Amino acid sequence: MRKAAVTMALRPFLPHTARTAAVVFALAAGLTATSVVIGASDGPGASGGGQGAARALRPAAARYEQLSGDGLARQIGAMQTHLRGEPKDAESWAGLGSAYVEQARSSGDPTRYPQAEQAFARSLSLQPRDNDVALAGRASLAAARHDFRGALRDADRALKVNSYSQGALAVRVDALVELGRYQDAYTAAKKADSLRPGIPVFTRLGYVLELRGDPAGARRVLLRAQDSATSPSDIAYVSTALGQLAWNQGEYSAARRAYATALRAVPGYLPALEGRGRTSVADGRQMSGIRDLEAVVRRYPLPAELAALGEAYEARGDRSLARRQYAVVDTWITLARANGVATDLDSALVAADHGEAKEALKAARAEWERRRTVHTADALAWALHRDGEDGKALEYAERAAGPGYRNAAFLYHRGVIEKSLGEDKSARRHLKAALDLNPGFSPTGARAAKAALKALGGAR
Repeated sequence: MRKAAVTMALRPFLPHTARTAAVVFALAAGLTATSVVIGASDGPGASGGGQGAARALRPAAARYEQLSGDGLARQIGAMQTHLRGEPKDAESWAGLGSAYVEQARSSGDPTRYPQAEQAFARSLSLQPRDNDVALAGRASLAAARHDFRGALRDADRALKVNSYSQGALAVRVDALVELGRYQDAYTAAKKADSLRPGIPVFTRLGYVLELRGDPAGARRVLLRAQDSATSPSDIAYVSTALGQLAWNQGEYSAARRAYATALRAVPGYLPALEGRGRTSVADGRQMSGIRDLEAVVRRYPLPAELAALGEAYEARGDRSLARRQYAVVDTWITLARANGVATDLDSALVAADHGEAKEALKAARAEWERRRTVHTADALAWALHRDGEDGKALEYAERAAGPGYRNAAFLYHRGVIEKSLGEDKSARRHLKAALDLNPGFSPTGARAAKAALKALGGAR
C-alpha cells in the first residue's frame, strides 16, 4: 500500500485556510484520543461490513528529506536563525519553505503551508531569475495542497532553469500521476531516472510501474533504491515502500519483514507502523495490529487511519468501539465542510462505508474534478454504488482498472457493483480475484467479499 504517497508519509487533509484546518485537526485529535482511551474497557459486540480503510498508501506528493519530527524542527530552527543574520539568502529561504512543506506533510497539520508559501515568495523576490530551488519547492507545496496543475506548471518552470533538478523531476512525476496521465508519468519517470537516478526517482518509477500492472518491475526498482539507501530515514522510506508493495500483493511475511527493517531504522516511523498494523490485522494478529493502529491514530487522526482502526475493532467484535472511530470521522468531515476545508479521497471512501452516501458521493465527485486517477475512479464508483447508481458506478470501476493496476479493494468494489447489476459471472470473477490477490485487504471488506461470493455460488 503506497500512499501517495507515503510519504511514504501519510496524507494530510488540505485546507482552504490554515486556521480552520487547524481547528478541524485539533478537534479530531482530541476526540480520537478520547475514543482510544475510553475504548479500552468496552466489551465485544456484533460486527458489520465495510471497506473504507482498505486503500493503498502511496508516495507523498513530494519528498525532499525524510526526517523525524524533532530533526526537522531543529533544521527549521537552524535555518530561521541563519536567515535572521542573512535575510537576503534566497536559497536558504527556499530551503526553509521546503522544510515547512515537509513538516506540514509529516505531521498532518497544514498550518505551515502559508509559511512555506511566504518563504518561497521571499526567495523568488530576492532571486526572480534562475531560482529553480524555489520553483521546485513551490511545486511541492502545490502538490501537497492537491493543486497538481500548479505543481506541474512550477516543476516545468524549474526544469527550464535546471533540467537536472531532482526535486522538480520528482514532483513532475507526482503531478502527472495525480492528474491520471500515466503514460506521461512513466515517460517522465524514465527520463528522471536517466538524468538523476536516486531514491526520490526510484520510488516514483516503482509506483508508476505498479500502477501500470507491473509489480515485479516495481519491486526491482525499489530494490535498487534499497541498495542506495544509507541514512536511517532513507532506509525507513524505501523499506516502507517495499512493505506496501508486498502488502498489495497479499505477501504478508515479506511486508512484515520490510516494515520491521523500516522501524529498526527509524523507530516509530508512522507509515511503517500503520503498514505493520494493517498487516497484523490481515493475518489474524489482531491485538498487535490494533496496538499499532491506535498509536498511529493518536498521532495522525485522519479519516483513513480512523477507519482502519474502526474496522480492526469490528473484526475483533467491538462494534461499539468501532462506531466511536467512525463518529470521529463523521465529525471531521462535518467540520471540514462547515469551515471550507476540502475533504478528500479517503473521506469519500470512509463516508461510503461508514457514513452518509450523499456525503461520500459529493466528496468523490469533487475529487474526480481535481484529479482523474484510478483511485478517484474507484472512490467515485463505490460512492455511486452506495447511492444506488450501479450503472454509472460500473463505468468508473472499469476506468479504475484501465491502466492495468490490480488492487484488491478495487476488485471487491467492482464485484459488488456487478452483483447488484445481476452480472453474476463477472461478479464472481472479480470477488474471487480480490480475495486471491490480498485476502485480508480489509478486515470487514474481505468478510463481505466472501459472503457475496458465497451467495453467488462461488467456492470461497
